[in-house]
Amino acid sequence: MSHIAPRFCTQCGSDRVARRMLDGDDHMRDVCGACGHIHYFNPKIVVGALPTWGERVLLCKRAIEPRYGKWTLPAGFMEENETLEGGATRETLEEAGARIHIDGLYTVYSLPDISQVYVLYRATLADLNFAAGTESLEVALFTEQEIPWDELAFRTIAATLRHYFADRVCGNFAVRSETLRHPTKTATPPGQ
Repeated sequence: MSHIAPRFCTQCGSDRVARRMLDGDDHMRDVCGACGHIHYFNPKIVVGALPTWGERVLLCKRAIEPRYGKWTLPAGFMEENETLEGGATRETLEEAGARIHIDGLYTVYSLPDISQVYVLYRATLADLNFAAGTESLEVALFTEQEIPWDELAFRTIAATLRHYFADRVCGNFAVRSETLRHPTKTATPPGQ
C-alpha cells in the first residue's frame, strides 16, 4: 500500500505539508510547514467473528468489493469509539443478521503490506435467525467438508478456518498471532 500525502494540513488548512524525517524518528512523516502539525498514518483494524452452530460455521458471500461473490467470515473495519468485541458483534449483525455470543479471541493477523491488523473472535450463534445483510449476497452454515475453500475471499479467512478445524479436533483453541505477507513478496505464500 503506497503512502498518499495529505495535500492540506488537517489542523490549519495550509498547503505547506511536506514529507521529512523528524529528529529522533525512524520514519518519514508528513509535517505542516505552517503550524508544525505531524500527520501520522496508522494501520486499519479489521475485526470479525467465526460464528458456529454445532459442527457448522457461518459464512457470508460478499456483495461488495473487494472480492465480490467470494465467501468470508463476517468482518470489517472497526468504528471509532468501539471495542474489538463490539465491532465483531456489530459486523456479524450487519453482514449476517446474526446475534452471537463471543467465546474468545482467536486469531490476530498482521498484514504489513496493506497496513491492516485482522482480529477474529470465536463465537456461538445465539439462534438460527440469520439473513444476508446489505453487504452479503447470501449467508449459510457450512460443515468442514462443505466449506467452499476455492471461493474464500481472503487468506486470513482461509487460515482462520484451517486453524479452527484443526483445533476443534483436540478441543484447544489457543490464540494465534501471525504475519501474512503478500504472496509475491515471499518465497512461499503464508496461510495458503
